[in-house]
Amino acid sequence: MNTIYFDSRMSDDERRALLYNGQLFVYSPVASAVEMCKFTQQLIRDYFGSLDPVTAQEHMPVEEYAAILAELKPKFIHHPESKKFIQGILKELGCDLEKTYFDVPRLRTATSDNYLTTGIAYAFHPHRDTWYSAPLSQLNFWMPVFDIESGNSMAFHPRYWNKPVKNSSQTYNYQEWNAKNRFSAAQHIKTDTRVQPKPEEALELNPQIRVITNVGGIIIFSGANMHSTVPNDTGKTRFSIDFRTVHFDDLVNRKGAPNIDSACTGTPMKDYLRGTDLQQVSDEIFEMYVHGTPIESPVEA
Repeated sequence: MNTIYFDSRMSDDERRALLYNGQLFVYSPVASAVEMCKFTQQLIRDYFGSLDPVTAQEHMPVEEYAAILAELKPKFIHHPESKKFIQGILKELGCDLEKTYFDVPRLRTATSDNYLTTGIAYAFHPHRDTWYSAPLSQLNFWMPVFDIESGNSMAFHPRYWNKPVKNSSQTYNYQEWNAKNRFSAAQHIKTDTRVQPKPEEALELNPQIRVITNVGGIIIFSGANMHSTVPNDTGKTRFSIDFRTVHFDDLVNRKGAPNIDSACTGTPMKDYLRGTDLQQVSDEIFEMYVHGTPIESPVEA
């Protein structure tokens, strides 16, 4: 059974246990998230100039749009303020910064009517992050930068929480992907030739869950949850921020969601930074995860 918890007051330990069992947590905007969205909105507007970023695709060639994103997104990712905002968000949501590690935030765009769905604005097919070498204890934090609606949001597919899906994750190694593809996203405008883990069987995407929050509202979910980019037909580009966390104790004890169908290797473990001082995880923990995780038997949600 899938449950959505709104503005829960439970401890982070209790919350993580439920997230590892496929549940969703949704929070009203906290102060740090609001400030992060205001900062990001201004950064986006600086790049799009006089155009409204949400409808800018109607007024420029797709190549020009992709070129803007190719500069905007790295600027956001590596801006020192971005990490400070995440530290504030985690603290406000009750995480122990000494034991919580996070990766740099990503700025995502979902343009309308198939304007740009490849490369720098990749429209994600139904997938689990664990197909992309994410550890089973990874939790995803997601929030909209501008107002969104159902038609340009993201979707969860609860049918597949405990149902394995035939997929190509066995071809994916995080370290190899970064070496070959990390810096080429902006080159893929009309098509995207990069090989990524995908379902290898037809999926039933309904029932699906779409959660609509106010700007800065936060959705937290397990990286093992099946989710996708909603095909955008609203005429408005969706801008969103996401980042991921892992908890030190859960890494050491290999606690997390069940692995029912992910066969990838490699690990993003060195991407995670400790919430207090931005230090990476140890080499010992990296070695625990770099070879992949055995597939388990499905469990009841």
